[in-house]
Amino acid sequence: MSARVFRTRSEEETIAAGEQMARALPPGAVVLLIGELGAGKTTLAKGIVKGLGAADPDEVSSPTFTLVHEYGAGPKVYHVDLYRIEDAREAEALGLDELLSGRAIVLVEWGDRFPQLWPPERIEIRLRELEDGSREISCRGGGT
Repeated sequence: MSARVFRTRSEEETIAAGEQMARALPPGAVVLLIGELGAGKTTLAKGIVKGLGAADPDEVSSPTFTLVHEYGAGPKVYHVDLYRIEDAREAEALGLDELLSGRAIVLVEWGDRFPQLWPPERIEIRLRELEDGSREISCRGGGT
């Protein structure tokens, strides 16, 4: 995935941006979704999951309490949320090595909390809400 910046003004546009990003993801991609609360990480994940054909957006929800959601059969997508995780050991106990060892796409909300857990060839997507209520979504990594 090449470096790119999107600007979205609605949930629908954020989902559409995620669908577009999904087309450029290689098998086994690790995608860190980085941004403050309410920045749109889960909404973007809905679009990525939809774009990969793993689930409809209304089936995708934040894994804040379950910590990991799994979507699709092929390609399989794991959606991880580290918001409530206190340290890297606790995150590793989720079985991340197993998730990262296959060809599944791994989407990680709050992945910037434990950068040592991720491969160097990861993709980082940063989301931020702008003053006018729109969102800026910048992507980098994965061979860029």
